[in-house]
Amino acid sequence: MLPTLADVLDLPALQRARPKVVVGIDLLDVAVRWVHIAEVTDLAHLLRGGELVLTTGIAMPDDDQALRRYVTDLASVGVSGIAVELGRKYHTRLPDALLDAAREVGMPVISLDREARFVEITEAVHSRVVSEQLEELRESERLHEVFTELSVEGARPDQVLREAAQLSGCPVVLENLTHQMLGCDLNGEDPGILLTAWENRSRAVRTSTRTVHDPATGWLVTTVGARGQDWGRLILICGASPTRRQTVLVERAATTLALGRLLERHQESLERQTHRTIIAGIVDRAYSDPEEALVRARAVGVPLNGRNLVGLVLRLREAGTGLATQARLADTAEAAARACRDLRLPALVGSLDDVRVGILLEVPPKEGLDECLDRLAALLRERVGAGSVIAVGSRTENIRQVRRSFLEARQVGDVALRQTDDRLYYRLPDLHVRGLLHLFRDDERLQVYVERELGPLLAYDARHDVDLTEMLRHYLESGRNKALASSRAHLSRPAFYERLRRISHVLDVDLESVEACLSLHVALLALDSIRDRLPG
Repeated sequence: MLPTLADVLDLPALQRARPKVVVGIDLLDVAVRWVHIAEVTDLAHLLRGGELVLTTGIAMPDDDQALRRYVTDLASVGVSGIAVELGRKYHTRLPDALLDAAREVGMPVISLDREARFVEITEAVHSRVVSEQLEELRESERLHEVFTELSVEGARPDQVLREAAQLSGCPVVLENLTHQMLGCDLNGEDPGILLTAWENRSRAVRTSTRTVHDPATGWLVTTVGARGQDWGRLILICGASPTRRQTVLVERAATTLALGRLLERHQESLERQTHRTIIAGIVDRAYSDPEEALVRARAVGVPLNGRNLVGLVLRLREAGTGLATQARLADTAEAAARACRDLRLPALVGSLDDVRVGILLEVPPKEGLDECLDRLAALLRERVGAGSVIAVGSRTENIRQVRRSFLEARQVGDVALRQTDDRLYYRLPDLHVRGLLHLFRDDERLQVYVERELGPLLAYDARHDVDLTEMLRHYLESGRNKALASSRAHLSRPAFYERLRRISHVLDVDLESVEACLSLHVALLALDSIRDRLPG
C-alpha cells in the first residue's frame, strides 16, 4: 500500500525542513507514488500522477495568471501535492494566486520553512514506496500459496471461507445470484446483526465490475464463477476502506471456490467411474456423435443396442457431505449395478452428483417397460432400502434422446422426495410447475431470470420497507381478480389498486397483459423455490 501524504510529511527528512500544510489539511490521505524535483513550470506533461512535486519556487512565474495555470496543469495530471521551500524566492509566505488556485482544484500545498535536502527527501520517500510495494508482493505471494494449497487439497467451501476470515480478520459470506446465503464465516461477529435481512441488504449492493467496494455497507464484493458461468458472490465485510491485501485475498478466495466447484468429484470404483463418464458424456453432450456412447458402452461390457433405452435416477433422500455420504452414494451405485446384472438387464450405472445415481437401462425387446421396471424397482428396494427414490424418464428409441430421458428422471426424483405415497418408482406425470422450478432453483439461469423479472420490485420493497411483492402474489394467485386479491390482502380496493399501479411503474410492465403476468407468476414461483418455500 502506497504511503499517504501524511505519512511522507512525518518522515524525518521532511520534518527537518519544518513542513507546514497551508492548503489541503483535509487532503493528506492522498497516496504518494513518487517524488519529483522540478524548478521549471512546464512539467505537467512529464508526470504520471501521484507525485509530490518539490521545488524552491525560483522559476515560478510572477504573473498571477501564469501561476494559476501552473497549479491547474499539475492538478490535471493528478499530482499528490506541491512542497515549496521558502527562502529562495518566497521568503515568508507563498503567493495568494498559488494558494487560491490550489484550493479551487483541491490540491495540497506545503511550505518548507527551513532549507531542505531534496535528495535526502526523495531517497526517504522512494525507499518507503519500494518497501511497501515489496511487502505487497510478498503478501500477495503468501496468499497465492495459501489458496493454491487449498485448491490442491480439494478444500470444502467452508474451509475456504474460514481461511479467508482468519487471514482478513473480517466476516466472509458466500451467496448465490439471488442473494441467498450459501455459507459464511463471521469471524466471531454476531450473526443476528450481520445476517438479519441479508437478502434485502445484499440487493442494495450492485456490482458493475468483477470486484467492487460499497462504502455505504463496507462490503468488498467479488463475483464467483469460472468458464463464463458465474454462480455467486463472495463478500468480505471489511469496513469503509479496504486494503490492497484484502482485495487480493477476496479474489483469491473466490477463485479457489470456483475451482473447487469445477474439480469436485467422488471416489468410486473404476467401473463406476467409467460408467459415470459415459453417462456424463451423454447428458453433457460431450460426444460430437451420440453413437460414440454406444461404442464406449460396448467397450466396457454393456452392449446397448441404441433402442428401447430409458434413463433412471436413484435420488438419495438425505443429502450430506463427507466420507459417509460418499460411501453411501458409492454403495447405492454398486447395489444398483448388481441388481441390473442379476436381472440380466444391460445398463450403465454411475453417480451423477452428490445425491444421485444414474442408470441407463436397455429394456428387453420381449418385455414391456412396466414389467421391467417392476422387477428392477422391487429388487432395488430390497437391496438399497428406503434410503432413495427411483425416478424414471421417458422411454426412447434413439441414443440422441437419452439426455432428455435423464433430465426428466432427475426432475421427477427431486420432486418425488416430497411425495407421501410409497410407490416403487415415479414418472414425469408426478411433476407440476412448482416441482420443475424447485429442481432448477440452483441453476444460475433461473436465478438470473428471477432477478430480471422481480429484481427491481424486491429492491424497491427492501428500500422502502413495503410489501409490493406480496401484493403482486395476491393479484396473480387470484387469477388477476382484483376484488378477490384485495380481499385476500386485507386492503380496500382503492388502496390495492394504488399498489398495483405502483408495481406496474416499478417493473415497467402492463399488469393487464396475460403474457406479462404469466412471466411474473413463474418468477414468483421460482423465487419461492430458491428461498425453499415450496409447500410440502
